[in-house]
Amino acid sequence: MSKLNERVKSENLEVEKFWVYVVLMLVSGFYGAFTYTIRGGVFSNAQTANFVLMAIAFGNKQWAHALYFVIPISAYLFGITISEVIYDPMRKLKILRWETVLIFIEIVVVTILGFLPESAPFQISQIAINFICSMQFNTFRQTREISVSTTFCTNHLKGMGNSIVKFYRDGKSKDKKEITVHFTMILVFVIGAIISTVLCNKYLGRAILITLIPLGVIFLKFLYADLKKERDKFDIVPRGH
Repeated sequence: MSKLNERVKSENLEVEKFWVYVVLMLVSGFYGAFTYTIRGGVFSNAQTANFVLMAIAFGNKQWAHALYFVIPISAYLFGITISEVIYDPMRKLKILRWETVLIFIEIVVVTILGFLPESAPFQISQIAINFICSMQFNTFRQTREISVSTTFCTNHLKGMGNSIVKFYRDGKSKDKKEITVHFTMILVFVIGAIISTVLCNKYLGRAILITLIPLGVIFLKFLYADLKKERDKFDIVPRGH
């Protein structure tokens, strides 16, 4: 079976369902507020802001502070690389999909971070969350035949703007669907960040443990799909890969 045909037939895979992307976007909003508010003022979900902050520090001749941003940027790059290298080999083993393993890794990382003492260096949380966010970004790429991100909002603003213009110009239901998808992803990201801010102000680092609930739901659904429901579909490649 060609990769093109595999992708065409992959629309019903559990790992591509819209609810999964919505939940992951909610969790990512939580991560972003978590690291920025109580873990050193660093963004974990994407790296553009960190590049800007690094450039500002260099411009102000704050050399040590500028180099500090190399930590989250490098962690993000490493996560992208690992997820890209491991994706196809994991699928071909036909034991568990990489998506399932990744969610389990997130659960382990979140659990460890939740029980770190507040005196622990911020870099531990920054590296860990940048790492898992980058792998998540590179792994979950498309739902409902729409390219999306589960870790930041910029591409959703672009997609929503493009779809609004196309819908009012052509009136196609596909464009209306894309508007809804992009708007929903932005909304849940903001909600996740608000929840994170409120809980972090009250519980500090322990607040991140709340994300174990949505991550646990995703993991159990993925595990059931891999072991039972979609056991015969390992040859199908999720869209975007």
